[in-house]
Amino acid sequence: MLVAGPEGSASPTPPPGFLDAFTWKVDTPRFGGFSGIEVAKNGRDITVLSDRGAYTTAQITRDEAGRIISIATNPMRTLQDAEGAALQPGFSDSEGIALAPDGTIYVSFEGHARVLHYATLDGPAKNLPSPPGFKALQANSALEALAVDAAGTLYTLPERSGAEQKPFPVYRFKGGKWDKKLQIPRLGRYLAVGADFGPDGKFYLLERDFRGLAGFSSRLRRFTLGPKGFDQGEVLLQTPVGLYDNLEGVSIWRDAAGHLTATMVSDDNFKFFLRSQIVEYQLPD
Repeated sequence: MLVAGPEGSASPTPPPGFLDAFTWKVDTPRFGGFSGIEVAKNGRDITVLSDRGAYTTAQITRDEAGRIISIATNPMRTLQDAEGAALQPGFSDSEGIALAPDGTIYVSFEGHARVLHYATLDGPAKNLPSPPGFKALQANSALEALAVDAAGTLYTLPERSGAEQKPFPVYRFKGGKWDKKLQIPRLGRYLAVGADFGPDGKFYLLERDFRGLAGFSSRLRRFTLGPKGFDQGEVLLQTPVGLYDNLEGVSIWRDAAGHLTATMVSDDNFKFFLRSQIVEYQLPD
């Protein structure tokens, strides 16, 4: 078991609600590339997905204020295909993770756009059917965001909508079938990279805007899903360019005091100049 320690604070100034920014370091070449995260109700146990067909579980130690002191990290493990073999190159670009109410796990993929269903992450996958629309998605901008609601219905959307003026298409899996009746309005340059349903039943979308050498800006929006689809949503958080690295995964949970919390993880792209970070914000109800 490997333990990472805290690092100094980031600048410029974080927006309101900031709780923590923890730089997560583990000395093993397979560690990194994190694109998805699930936080348990206790706020300590986490499952983190890599974009190279691997995952790890870890246990967070927090201080009395809830800030991360350290993370005890289990070894990285490889995801399996339906036959129980390790995912092959070209089929291992895992991007989104969603924990269903029954304890099973869904994983979405980008390079070969599809969703796999796992009874446990250390076992073989079950292939979900793929609608024709998955094949038309851009190879490096496909199913980044994945979430499952309290009823077990699955939702996924691609990183890109096709144009700044076009809404993001949302694919919904229910009763063994996909539909494409839903969409989420797009606001400007930001691209969809992570999603979750919070304990409040609302849909949270993590978005990213890459500004070249200046770095990344991240945005978190919240939507209510009603009989007519998603509403226009509200922006909860937008970070200054360069404050954090490439935040790609998000998990929404409540702390011991009942505060709604967003935990986000960054993808270091296995580059020495990027960091694996756990960033947390308290959100308004």
